[in-house]
Amino acid sequence: MTLKSLYVGNLPYHATEEDVRSLFADYSPAGVRVIPDKGFGFVEVAEDAADDAIAALNGVDFQGRSLTVNEARPRPERTGEGGHHHRR
Repeated sequence: MTLKSLYVGNLPYHATEEDVRSLFADYSPAGVRVIPDKGFGFVEVAEDAADDAIAALNGVDFQGRSLTVNEARPRPERTGEGGHHHRR
């Protein structure tokens, strides 16, 4: 089974991984990760269930907040330069 990672934004800061797992229960989440005190997380679902999960849950009210659910974008590669330009 191929998995797709979904970004879940605008989560309440007190939301737990179990809360999010319950929200996505209809889509059999393989993995849930909530980033503490940041208001977002990621859910891994089967690729064929991802579009249905996005359509059903994007914009839904969850614990008083309107969720953003979309396909997670890969993180950009880090160059290791730390954002500073080297001068000669």
